[in-house]
Amino acid sequence: MNIIKMLEDMTKYLTEAFSRIFSPPEELPPEIGVQPFECALYKSNK
Repeated sequence: MNIIKMLEDMTKYLTEAFSRIFSPPEELPPEIGVQPFECALYKSNK
């Protein structure tokens, strides 16, 4: 009986982990769009 309980617990643990990995995130990331480039280009002083 103890082995059956241990296998049930292990199966439950793995299925919960699998569902957390492959489910959509709980909080949706903010939609910020593309950020403009506002920096000076790097120029080498050689």
